[in-house]
Amino acid sequence: MRLQRLVILYMAFAAISIAVNIGAQAATIYIYDGRFSVSISMIVGTALGLISKYILDKNFIFLHASKSVNHEAKTFLLYSAMGVVTTGVFWATEYAFEYAFESDSMRYVGGVIGLIAGYIIKYHLDKKLVFK
Repeated sequence: MRLQRLVILYMAFAAISIAVNIGAQAATIYIYDGRFSVSISMIVGTALGLISKYILDKNFIFLHASKSVNHEAKTFLLYSAMGVVTTGVFWATEYAFEYAFESDSMRYVGGVIGLIAGYIIKYHLDKKLVFK
């Protein structure tokens, strides 16, 4: 795959996953705005963003075909494990913006910045360790 096409696809898929993540967070906050609502929304957004990004990366970036259900499960678990580090970057940035600005819109800006940084790191981890 040409590098330019790969970069464009990866950026597009990252944008889709960011929209899924932030949209899920906003929907969660809309439904429940009580105690721990920010944390709950971040967990929901992270889970839905992870699943959408995995499907897109696996099928269109790394062109990965699992040999069995067991192989698919192991691949997804490894992909998710690589996401733990990058989720830390994302959550730390989002929480920092929440703390600094005390604003939903600025928290989402922090989330987008954290997700972009995390996806750059995650691509390299996935290429080297998950979809070798």
